Amino acid sequence: MAIVVEATYENGVLKPAQPLPLGEHEKVRLMIERGPSPLSSAYGVVQWKGDPATLERFATDVELAFPPPGDES
Repeated sequence: MAIVVEATYENGVLKPAQPLPLGEHEKVRLMIERGPSPLSSAYGVVQWKGDPATLERFATDVELAFPPPGDES
């Protein structure tokens, strides 16, 4: 029987979004699939003409940050 649930990874532990129908100490097998990033979920909201991967790089690359880190004046 397969159960699909959303979970959050915090401090080294997966925390399911809702209770699971499992017995205490029951062994399970997990398949982890990352959810979409908030940026890729919002892709198309702005008038970006490039691909989602390039937009993700521009949004998350520290070297492309503005203002540059340490220059908050």
